[in-house]
Amino acid sequence: MKKVLEGLDEQSIPDGLMGFSTHDDCAIYPLPDGSKLIQTVDFFTPIVDDPFEFGRIAASNSLSDIYAMGGKPLFALNIACFPSDELPLEVLTEILNGGISIAKEAGIPILGGHTVKDKEPKYGLVVSGIVEDGKALKNSTAKPGDVLILTKPIGTGIISTAIKRDKAPSDMIQTAIEIMAQLNLRASTSMEGISISACTDVTGFGLLGHLSEMCKNSNVSATLEFNSVPFIEGVFELAQNGIIPGGTKKNLNFVQDDIDFSDILIDYQKLMLADAQTSGGLLISVPLAHSQELIAKLKDNHALAYSIIGQVYNPSDKLIYVN
Repeated sequence: MKKVLEGLDEQSIPDGLMGFSTHDDCAIYPLPDGSKLIQTVDFFTPIVDDPFEFGRIAASNSLSDIYAMGGKPLFALNIACFPSDELPLEVLTEILNGGISIAKEAGIPILGGHTVKDKEPKYGLVVSGIVEDGKALKNSTAKPGDVLILTKPIGTGIISTAIKRDKAPSDMIQTAIEIMAQLNLRASTSMEGISISACTDVTGFGLLGHLSEMCKNSNVSATLEFNSVPFIEGVFELAQNGIIPGGTKKNLNFVQDDIDFSDILIDYQKLMLADAQTSGGLLISVPLAHSQELIAKLKDNHALAYSIIGQVYNPSDKLIYVN
């Protein structure tokens, strides 16, 4: 994707607007009243068999970027591809109903959308939101002295591969579905009123990919404590048995030159940190002085995780040091 973006014709972006050149989670457009419109789009192929659950996961994933930037979603539009000659339309109805159920949790309507015929189902949302002037969170403003907090356990990419290989027990599948379908609204609400330095959501590039992007854009380095990172139960065993997605392996290959791994880490543990996530949690860079307040609020709001997983330092030879 980096090569694609580098090949695009240069655009003149007026002051106050943010596009893909900043690598942030949403586009930002200033409104006349001083607030800012934020917008994102995301969609993907099914990662679970149940169409309703697929719709829930895809919708939660699409809303995540709005929450990562400290925004409030206003409404959404469906975007779907569907093989109507091969699957009954009732399947598409269930996918859309899954999306509606998550939109209701977020307190927003889905006002329409667009569907095209395709040989493989795909679903997601275009989400429009709003953020007050000066309160948008970026992934490029982490500061030395911050600590890093992750709000969902990781491992959904590995579990998705286990599902495809019929190696995932039903209780693990259900746990992964509920983690992926949970909105990052709880984490976003927990950040309100706290001085947050930077934030992003952990999705397809994995924890290492999104943290390296945060470090690079912020001109800082970070340490990551492997034993402090929350993983979904059972992921260790799957990774040890070589159940690793191709995307996760590509993630690690892409970032490994920027990372110094402790000698005690085994290869499968490195891959766990690079696991490609679907609808992952928020990665928050917060000053140490405010970290306990944030953790307390995450607990009160029943976030799925609230672990301090690392720290931010002045720039060094590597972007990330993993212990």
